[in-house]
Amino acid sequence: MTSSLWHAHGNEYLVAEGDYDMGGDGALEVERVDGDDVWITIRNTDGSVAEMSGNGTRIAGAWLMERTGSDVARVHVGPLTVEVRRAGDLYESAMGEVQVFPREQVDGVELTRVVVGNPHAVVEADPAEVATLGPRLETHPHFPDRTNVQVARVDGPGEVTARVWERGVGETSASGSSAVAVAAATHGEGEVVVHFPGGDLRVRLNEGRATLIGPAERV
Repeated sequence: MTSSLWHAHGNEYLVAEGDYDMGGDGALEVERVDGDDVWITIRNTDGSVAEMSGNGTRIAGAWLMERTGSDVARVHVGPLTVEVRRAGDLYESAMGEVQVFPREQVDGVELTRVVVGNPHAVVEADPAEVATLGPRLETHPHFPDRTNVQVARVDGPGEVTARVWERGVGETSASGSSAVAVAAATHGEGEVVVHFPGGDLRVRLNEGRATLIGPAERV
């Protein structure tokens, strides 16, 4: 029964085999390991289960690569699989298909819903507004399963500044799936750098599929 604390730009996850006490912004429960494959459950700090996490799956991949010495890991979360590859000091995650829906208004707020295996609501506004818009939209009846919320400002082509309110957690310093959602909602295709308070994440969008590039480090 072992556990270790990892982070990605300050977004902390406890990687746990067996019993554990919740720490950081959530926990990655290791269900099974087989070679370069690991099966995990992602749990938020409120105990709820997340369908996907860009930072969480990247951390799980880095954790497995540290154990195996390999340069690749396949992270299985429910029906989804994220392939994570070492890229120098960073890691590249094949996040798969991204669904972007037409802009809509919810409670007077214009937003874009994005699905990256998990639900997101991207608002283009001053990122500081996440403190009010995040909790307001996360639990809005329009989102029966709740939603992650990002408030983003486009700084120029291929560059966005954002803050994120994670479902079941609250505001976090960075979020991988949120970076993908923000990039897809504001740019659609190409390479986008998303600036979070904790640091930058890069997203490559190609024909509706996303690759996420960022760090993963043991605390």
